[in-house]
Amino acid sequence: MLKISVLVSGGGTNLQALIDAQNNGVISSGKIAQVISSRSDAYALERAEKADIPSAVADSEDEILSLLEEFKPDLIVLAGFMKILTKNFIERVKIPIINIHPSLIPSFCGKGFYGLKVHEEVLKSGVKVTGATVHFVNEIPDGGEIIAQKAIEILSDDTPESLQRRVMENCEWLILPRAVESVCRKISPKIFPKPLKYAGRGIITGMTPSGNKMLAYFIMGRSPSSKARRFERSGNDLIIKLTREDKNFDPSLILYSPLRVLDDKIIITNGDQTDTVYDELKSGGTFEGALRTREYEPDPPHYTPRISALMTPSEHRQSILKKAGKYFFEYSYEAGKGRLIHTYDHDVMAGGVLPSFSGEPREVNIPDDMETFAASLWEELGESYRVALYVRYYDGEGFKDKLFNTQEA
Repeated sequence: MLKISVLVSGGGTNLQALIDAQNNGVISSGKIAQVISSRSDAYALERAEKADIPSAVADSEDEILSLLEEFKPDLIVLAGFMKILTKNFIERVKIPIINIHPSLIPSFCGKGFYGLKVHEEVLKSGVKVTGATVHFVNEIPDGGEIIAQKAIEILSDDTPESLQRRVMENCEWLILPRAVESVCRKISPKIFPKPLKYAGRGIITGMTPSGNKMLAYFIMGRSPSSKARRFERSGNDLIIKLTREDKNFDPSLILYSPLRVLDDKIIITNGDQTDTVYDELKSGGTFEGALRTREYEPDPPHYTPRISALMTPSEHRQSILKKAGKYFFEYSYEAGKGRLIHTYDHDVMAGGVLPSFSGEPREVNIPDDMETFAASLWEELGESYRVALYVRYYDGEGFKDKLFNTQEA
């Protein structure tokens, strides 16, 4: 999950809107993990404390930069921050910065337009609508690319204070959290090098930048039968269960243990060859030897490949068994890198034959934050076909994991 730093100066109503949105799931791709205030008496600091968010006070740009460089956020949000950031600051942070402004940019914005002053000028002008804008920050005050806007009508009895309140409640508190989530999704690290439509089933094995081993396994589906499945934990292993009864399929092709652990070895596959590899290793055999006794799935016309992986303390291996042949790959662990293999190369029109994955398993970047990685991968799988995803990160004491299912138990 991406780390978000929020810069504030006053009461923190927009900060509270972000905190509430995070608690309600509106913001799910990022987490507010730092609040920096330009004033020590800002009530926003109390809001941060109540939400258990680390906070600090920094008056100068150098102080703010020092805090940001130590924290290393992925996104900066200005939520009622009353200082204009310099070009030097923007160039040094090198990450997106977004701001909420209480008018419909390009009206009533720029240097000198902040707080109640904006609403006073709106009422003086006689315009009939106003609102709020979320935009990216550049060296021009309120001059960055617009992300979102929302308008409201001005009432005949509006005062600057009542208008300010209505703009906050009906515009700012709604569009800022949504814009934060939208930007987080766009800047989240991508697992697939190009937009994914249909990959079937997939395995990722590798290592985090901190040197911890990791794995991921996902399944996608197009038919009602293939979608009616979910992952469940079974001790250190992973199993697949049906969410509804269906006798019109071969259960051996969609019900299996995708992940089994044998001593210090981890086996991940897209079929019942998990058990074949497990039994072979337990009797002293090899990963490759076990898979040479198997072949692609008997599901014409696709003849879905069988993909498999083995993780040991010193290396990780992957394999694909398809109609064109049996292929094996062996890798040393490399910090921050993983290998991705999946069954199908891409989707086809209804009635077409799904093309098998080809070439060497693809290299992907692996972040230290499991939540970020898992959320990004789940998002990339897309709502149309994704069925389930399991991600596991190891550390010196064990592992932590994350599980997604589209189907309820």
